[in-house]
Amino acid sequence: MLLAAIDIGTNAVRLFFSNAFSKNGQVVVEKASLLRIPIRLGEDVFTSGTISQEKTDKLLKTMQAFKLLIEVNQPVAWKACATAAMREATNQQEVISKIEKETGIQIEVIDGLQEASLVSGLGDQYFHDAPKYVMFIDVGGGSTEISLLKGDNRIASGSFKIGTVRLLKNKVDKNEWTAMKKWLKSLNIKKSDFILVGSGGNINKITKLYGRIPDNILSIERLEFALNDLGKFSLDERIQQLGMRPDRADVIIPAGQIFQFIMRQIKIDNIYVPKIGLSDGMVIDMFKEYSRS
Repeated sequence: MLLAAIDIGTNAVRLFFSNAFSKNGQVVVEKASLLRIPIRLGEDVFTSGTISQEKTDKLLKTMQAFKLLIEVNQPVAWKACATAAMREATNQQEVISKIEKETGIQIEVIDGLQEASLVSGLGDQYFHDAPKYVMFIDVGGGSTEISLLKGDNRIASGSFKIGTVRLLKNKVDKNEWTAMKKWLKSLNIKKSDFILVGSGGNINKITKLYGRIPDNILSIERLEFALNDLGKFSLDERIQQLGMRPDRADVIIPAGQIFQFIMRQIKIDNIYVPKIGLSDGMVIDMFKEYSRS
């Protein structure tokens, strides 16, 4: 069945159409189309605490366009979720109410643990030989969500105000790094017992450029090489020579540094990057809800 998810993130806003179905007891998500608009709400929120009129107008126009595409494509179900930037904006309700009034789109603002839950809802469907544990890491513009799963059961989740746009704006409190380090150590699991899974556009791009393809594996050595190599390019060179979008070129190194920090703390050598994200988790959640009803 065709489902649609609107992900209003800190760095970009996405409309994801996907065909979802059940196969061998697992929910399979196959991308039909993806539209991404780089509004970067966090640019306002992490400096002034509010979403500016300019960003609000851009978001409203984007939602109007998305609503038309949803009406044309007629998915069985669809929903809209907003993450870190929206949940921290002091004028959150004003912006959400304006969008609902103008477009009919009801935006659900989810907290970090809900975000982690949706991403980790993808489970271990990507692994032929399921490991004892799977750790999901989703790095966004405003926050990093980490979930630890044992089979289909989520046994631990953490959400930290460490994101790519926050790092660019120097708005990450050093206590957040300490909290993340402490939380990771509290899990107390052996690296041989779990596999690490990364999501987000930046880790996807790093893996495409520097990882092991087609296995979608990125080692800590290749990640550190990537950070060093990317640092040799100017912002313009990353855009012109590496083919990055402007809103990817400036955040890709901060994203890599977050993954590097986590991999060093848990002393794991490789991360699997299957090109998944919040939108995929939203689709799976809708599919399960629709199936139950």
